[in-house]
Amino acid sequence: MLYAALCTDKPNALQIRLDTRPAHVAFLDALNARGMLALAGPFLGEDGKPTGSLVIVEAETLEEARAIFAEDPYAKADLFAAVEVKAWNWTFNKPDAGKGA
Repeated sequence: MLYAALCTDKPNALQIRLDTRPAHVAFLDALNARGMLALAGPFLGEDGKPTGSLVIVEAETLEEARAIFAEDPYAKADLFAAVEVKAWNWTFNKPDAGKGA
């Protein structure tokens, strides 16, 4: 099943995001290599700067998904003011079977 993490950055935390980004990208690359990452990317403010993240992974349970998201270097760096994890159904424009299905 797919699970989405909707993450909101703490105010004035852009430097934490920038400093932690290489480790965050490496973390997502590792999930992708294991076939667990469906998609990911930042939310942007009106100024075009990141204000949060959307990460969608494949996991067996909500608890497993939460454990995955807790290992994200952004989470470990205490970047987020809030993280909401929800089961998600990819209905339209999903890629071929095997990735995000």
